[in-house]
Amino acid sequence: MTDLVYLIPLFPLIGFLINGLGWRTIPKSIGGIIGSLAVLASFAVSLGIFFEVRSGVSKTVTLFDFIETGSLHIPLAFQVDSLSALFLLIITGIGFLIHVYSTSYMHDDEGMVKYFAYLNLFVFSMLLLVLGANYLVMFIGWEGVGLCSYLLIGFWFKNRDYTNAAKKAFVMNRIGDLGFLVGMLLILYHFGTLTYSDFFGQLQNGNAPVSNSTYNWIAICLFIGAMGKSAQIPLYTWLPDAMAGPTPVSALIHAATMVTAGIYMIARSNALYNLAPAALHLVAWIGCATALLAATIAIKQYDIKKVLAYSTVSQLGFMFMALGMGAYTTAVFHVMTHAFFKALLFLGSGSVIHAMGGEQDIRKMGGLGKHMKITQITFLIGCLAIAGIPGFSGFFSKDEILGSTFAGNKAIYVLGLIGAMMTAFYMFRLYTLTFTGTFRGTHEQEHHLHESPAAITIPLIILAILSVVGGYVGLPAVISEHHMLGSFLSSSVTNLGLHEMEHSTEWMLLGISTVVAIVFSIAGFAANRKPSFAPNTGLSKVLENKWYVDELYDSIIVRPITAFSNILDRFVEKMAIDGLVNGIGKTVRWGGDRTRLLQTGQVGFYIFMMVIGMTVLFAISFFWIG
Repeated sequence: MTDLVYLIPLFPLIGFLINGLGWRTIPKSIGGIIGSLAVLASFAVSLGIFFEVRSGVSKTVTLFDFIETGSLHIPLAFQVDSLSALFLLIITGIGFLIHVYSTSYMHDDEGMVKYFAYLNLFVFSMLLLVLGANYLVMFIGWEGVGLCSYLLIGFWFKNRDYTNAAKKAFVMNRIGDLGFLVGMLLILYHFGTLTYSDFFGQLQNGNAPVSNSTYNWIAICLFIGAMGKSAQIPLYTWLPDAMAGPTPVSALIHAATMVTAGIYMIARSNALYNLAPAALHLVAWIGCATALLAATIAIKQYDIKKVLAYSTVSQLGFMFMALGMGAYTTAVFHVMTHAFFKALLFLGSGSVIHAMGGEQDIRKMGGLGKHMKITQITFLIGCLAIAGIPGFSGFFSKDEILGSTFAGNKAIYVLGLIGAMMTAFYMFRLYTLTFTGTFRGTHEQEHHLHESPAAITIPLIILAILSVVGGYVGLPAVISEHHMLGSFLSSSVTNLGLHEMEHSTEWMLLGISTVVAIVFSIAGFAANRKPSFAPNTGLSKVLENKWYVDELYDSIIVRPITAFSNILDRFVEKMAIDGLVNGIGKTVRWGGDRTRLLQTGQVGFYIFMMVIGMTVLFAISFFWIG
């Protein structure tokens, strides 16, 4: 089955080509079916490969030689191991549910077939990213998801704000990608290869003739790429703006695919990061700062999708905290559980927006649970999971992250616990303002409130089930000595050694995280039972305006660059370059105008000029040549 791994990215690519070439003629329903079946076929093959890998199979499948020059050999090859197999299931499984959801959500959009073409291309690029057996193939997929995110975020391109959001995502990702590219070039320069097996083999054998600082610089450059793709400080502001795209796109980008690319890349490069302690410290502290900053912003947002967007940024910060502790399997564990409950929450918000006729302001909602029972229950399950309530998937993965930080850095643990408090609070604030109390919208909106169709609710139910049971593959050591996910990933991921904790300490940490999750969930619910939407002042106003980070970037980066660009445009481009080019043209034209005056049409004048010419030639030959 592993020899058929090329089919996994091939199916979405075929779906993209069919829908992309025929988007003007293919009926919308057929386009949705083609797009969904393409991802379903990939999921089926991924499932077969997963069971093979689980039985001990691990191999590299080479399709053809991509680059071969001198001593450099880079094949187009796919790495089939436990890490890639897990991500294949997440991408194709969640991706298929989002495709099915989209068949109903986007049914009335005139560009639906083109939308599915973009979705298929996005899935193809993400599959290429996680399957690549070398950094170059990963980078191709990395750039591919960047392009597709631009196309999908700006899908409704007639709205200028949406196209600006798409450009912002594209540019900020390019900044991070430059760091990734420099890291790749450093690997190629020092190690002569970009293939994982060769590079990691040199690292593990200790044969690489480089200093420890080189390891750190390479790891930091790769992390800069991850900061852009996975929205970490300072390259995080694109992700909340990406809410401009259709809601299923938000679920695809923010739950299972694009934003987890940075986590995957660092987990894949674990052999490098284990030798780069300075880089790991940077990863941990950037993740911690991002988790806290985004959580504070989410507390005072009123757009239902913006709350979830900042929640995603915060949860990604938790994943990077785990990576910084060297707990790579813990970070991947949270990637998996987060994919379940965050996709559920985004698709649940889409169901709400669908019922509200496009309204996204939670101040105009309330009491929706009376009309949308399935959406309410599934959304509540997602909130319980992300808040870390015991028994739900997020509890196990978040507790494991906090446990790793407690063993590695007590200060980060305390800050992470504060982030977990805020998560529980703002998620139940969101749930309470949306589904409980009385309806605060217009009479027309209330009249049209209804539960969403089956194509929307069935994916919600499946994701809700996964949000409950998904965490049981990684039970804490005090409950079970067998960590199924850790054992599965052990063949491809080597965690940095952390001190074993006493069972009493682990029970204490479990108790603290449980109390925190329950108390602040109740607080978020109670504080918003009777909401007051008076204008925010002081710190609340700062949080509502997102710490004015966008305004700061606009003042110190965007405006100066724009002003400098205008100067270059006026003086260098128009006056110097255009002036030189246009001046040459005008000179030639002026010379031509003067020279053609010699063409009078009079034979006598031509004879006179011939005599003058002969005289000049005779004088030259007599006085100069002679």
